[in-house]
Amino acid sequence: MLLQMENITKHYGNVTANQAVNFDLGEGEVHALVGENGAGKTTLMRILYGMEQPSSGSVKVKGNVVSFANPASAMASGIGMVHQHFMLFPSFTVAENIVIGREPTSGGVFDRKQAAALVEKLGEQYGMPVDPWAVVSECPMGMQQRVEILKVLYQGADIIILDEPTGALTPLEVKELLANIKSLALQGKSFIIITHKLHEVMEVADRITVLRDGRLTGTLAATDTDAEQLSRLMVGRELVSLEKQQLELGKAVLEVKGLGIRGPKGKGKALLKDIHLQVRAGEVVGIAGISGNGQSELIQAISGLRPVDEGTVQLAGVDIKGMAVRDIREHGLAHIPEDRYLWGAAKDATVLDNGLMGHHRSLQRKGLVKGKEARAKVSEWIRQFGIKAGSLDNKIQNLSGGNLQKLIAAREFAHDAHFLIAAEPTRGVDIGAMETIHTELIRKRDAGVGVLLVSSELTEILQLSDRIVVMYEGEIAGELSAKDATEEKISLLMSGGNRQT
Repeated sequence: MLLQMENITKHYGNVTANQAVNFDLGEGEVHALVGENGAGKTTLMRILYGMEQPSSGSVKVKGNVVSFANPASAMASGIGMVHQHFMLFPSFTVAENIVIGREPTSGGVFDRKQAAALVEKLGEQYGMPVDPWAVVSECPMGMQQRVEILKVLYQGADIIILDEPTGALTPLEVKELLANIKSLALQGKSFIIITHKLHEVMEVADRITVLRDGRLTGTLAATDTDAEQLSRLMVGRELVSLEKQQLELGKAVLEVKGLGIRGPKGKGKALLKDIHLQVRAGEVVGIAGISGNGQSELIQAISGLRPVDEGTVQLAGVDIKGMAVRDIREHGLAHIPEDRYLWGAAKDATVLDNGLMGHHRSLQRKGLVKGKEARAKVSEWIRQFGIKAGSLDNKIQNLSGGNLQKLIAAREFAHDAHFLIAAEPTRGVDIGAMETIHTELIRKRDAGVGVLLVSSELTEILQLSDRIVVMYEGEIAGELSAKDATEEKISLLMSGGNRQT
């Protein structure tokens, strides 16, 4: 075996993140590591990459026992890691990002032409061509992912750890990435993929290791298992199938007409152009599109986070254009934001305070929050959604991204609102939490709430939506009913093809 991790145990005080976990990897193998949030996947890989030290256990590379004090020492042994949030310099070129730390020089000065030539050759060698002179900030997410992989290949990695590698990619970019992984594996490179997406696991992995509560629950060949068995191993039970009632739709809870947002200072290309959108009581309207095509601006315009230049926005018949966020909320809007850190939480506040946001006024007596009732309410959400938060008085920044996402979702579901924006509601959460959030979204819909679902996950859009609207370059490129929608049709509209007029 190229890599062996034997009896890895990791304690954080009284908390055990990994308990006697065994994991190995062969040359040219793609080995997926799956499990719910808090199962110990990331901790295990942080140990392998030298970011954490095990409490006990050993790591062997090519049969030799190794101990990595930091990522640099792991890289020296041929181990590279591509993190979930890309670690690139946006203002640098592709070549500059790839060679950083091992820059070619001429006369003691960084040689950009040589760097570009090296990167171009590297891309050709591994079947992952790139434009070495392109500025990273102008590259689509799929190309940035490719740059990250080429960066670790340039540094000499034989073992590549990919942490949630498809989280920000379009369906076409995902297919391209999986094809690249298979191609690199045939050339002898070995991959460890941390992911929640079991259909991708089944497509690309040779073996799958499942962790639950820090313990190994199984390692299986992909040919000997399926997504259902993996789900059971991950959560310890059968998942509930999602059922939607056939409802007679109610009145429009959201009515957007001719919505437009101009470019910065009124110049340049419009961010939104002539958007017409309706969401009725008792339906889920899905918004699909490649990131950066106006979805964020649309959400911000509806929720009051961004001013509107043209058109109108009505919530339950009330014109909310120009209203303060608080007033829009009080008119019946709940909002799971797409960026949990920027819009959804206050990192220096406690779990309790973050859970109470938007609910605190209803829990006040004489200007003070009723502490006992407030703690009971947030504790119930934590129990219901399986949130691993420790004490309610812990800082929210100590929660994992997935657990923070679950807390925000629970908080917003608890509002008695007739309209809900759910933007990337399951980003970074495990399969069990995804089931809970999906079930709650449908429960809201069945109770007569209008839901606007914005998601980069086409499977999520297709599973939950009654109607699907596709955005491209700030406009609505087309609309499909749930029964007529396919991944191929949506992907074509997302890329600007076959636009409906």
